[in-house]
Amino acid sequence: MLGRAQQMLMEQGFDLLAMVPPAPAVPALAPATFDPAAAMRVGTDFWADTMKLWQRFLDPAQAEPFEETPEQARDKRFKAPQWREQPVFDFIRQSYLTLANHLLKGVDAVEGLEPKQAAQLRFATQGFIDAMSPSNFPATNPLVLERTIETKGENLLKGLQHMLKDLGKGQMTQTREGVFEVGTNIATTPGKVVKRTPLYELIQYSPTTDTVFATPLIIFPPWINRFYILDLSPEKSFIRWAVEQGHTVFVVSWKSADATMADVVWDDYVERGQIDAIDSVRDLLGVESVHTIGYCVAGTTLAATLAVLAARGQADKVASATFFTAQVDFSEAGDLNVFVDDEQLALIQSLTTDGYLDGRYMAATFNLLRGRDLIWNYVTSNYLLGEDYMPFDLLHWNSDVTNLPAKWHASYLSDLYRDNRLVDPGALEIGGTPVDLSKVATPAYIQAGREDHIAPPKSVWKITEHFAGPLRFVLAGSGHIAGVVNPPSSGKYQYWTNESPAASLDDFVAAAVETKGSWWPDWQAWIEARDGGRVKAADARIPKDDQDLGDAPGRYVRTR
Repeated sequence: MLGRAQQMLMEQGFDLLAMVPPAPAVPALAPATFDPAAAMRVGTDFWADTMKLWQRFLDPAQAEPFEETPEQARDKRFKAPQWREQPVFDFIRQSYLTLANHLLKGVDAVEGLEPKQAAQLRFATQGFIDAMSPSNFPATNPLVLERTIETKGENLLKGLQHMLKDLGKGQMTQTREGVFEVGTNIATTPGKVVKRTPLYELIQYSPTTDTVFATPLIIFPPWINRFYILDLSPEKSFIRWAVEQGHTVFVVSWKSADATMADVVWDDYVERGQIDAIDSVRDLLGVESVHTIGYCVAGTTLAATLAVLAARGQADKVASATFFTAQVDFSEAGDLNVFVDDEQLALIQSLTTDGYLDGRYMAATFNLLRGRDLIWNYVTSNYLLGEDYMPFDLLHWNSDVTNLPAKWHASYLSDLYRDNRLVDPGALEIGGTPVDLSKVATPAYIQAGREDHIAPPKSVWKITEHFAGPLRFVLAGSGHIAGVVNPPSSGKYQYWTNESPAASLDDFVAAAVETKGSWWPDWQAWIEARDGGRVKAADARIPKDDQDLGDAPGRYVRTR
């Protein structure tokens, strides 16, 4: 077996390592000091817990039981019964959890760090802890040992094949390849491409109801990912569901960046992207205004678009704005701030090729935010256990990366994440128009995910502190994706609402009412309360391919 493994490595070639995009690095930290008293307490507690650990191993009948935190009890890495029923692996598990706990306590004992530096240190420590889990190594994972004996090592050879293939493509595989194809079994909602520009395609979907809302709906997904996260399988598709509720739905499918987009900046996504798409829908249907949805970074951009329209006296073009897990105030933007400082910006600049950033870099960054689930989970299953990849549409989408215009990406990180200039009235301009979020009076529906690691709910909440119009805030169960893509038919999760004014997210939660299931019907009721008028689903409401641009999901979603 070892001979076969060696041959595979030699045939593949170690030069593959040079092809893998560099992983995002945590910046170096400034010198810090330790509080001696705190350090002594941490050390004393560690040795006390270590002695208890050995006592449980040597004399379990007389020892205190191991007290797990709720998070440790839910830890999927150790859910197999072998981790508790076999004394050696129970000892390994308890040792790891004890050491991990005290490492984090040690980080908290460090003094002399700025808040951002402290967050960087804790993030780096947590990443190290996750990487060193005994579940990640063959000799300390009982499941891997059992599988190796059972298959006579074939699982490790198969896992090595998986690893070498991933090195070759510079990206970790998370789901079975060749199972999903856009337009065939994902992104299948019927529609037409009704406009194509160098920046985006505009897709109009075919109505399925006799009448539709008088005001159409246009969705702006993030250009960091493919738009079809909102049009996965038919039962998960928000786009299909919205069509079934009677909306005339348009979606913007952004072009993955290439050398022709080297000079694209944020102004372009506002002017040539969102405002142009809004005007195109208004002209196409002959309506005065549209409903809008902005997801993640496209929601941030939608906020700037609304401010620009307000400053130009054109706010009436948008009847309502819905924000899916979007941020405008980045003062509490969470772990992504770890990757934004001068060192990181210089690294990103070095990775730029022909004016754009390889999408695999962003994919690696987002995976690092949940390394335990999105990296080490697959190291164990794919590389150690040698398991076959499972088909999963959401993970297929997650792996379907897009390239980003380098100039836009650099200014986005520096202006918004690092300097938080969007909430400073007039600090940013779009096409010469100062951006002032306090002038936005458009009715807004703001959705946040309770467990969102990309746009933390406290950060999303801050939209309510900057807009002037009527707002509805909804806190959904789960995170950045599952909290949004949660159709009513699934019966999963829950959401919280609060009809009383709240000064903070904590105040909102304290008096919030929990409702089981999807928040989509709540959004639908909110839209109906603002625009209940209907028209027949005829004429311009039925998409036409007058320019021979093709059917949905279009061309751009397929470009790499």
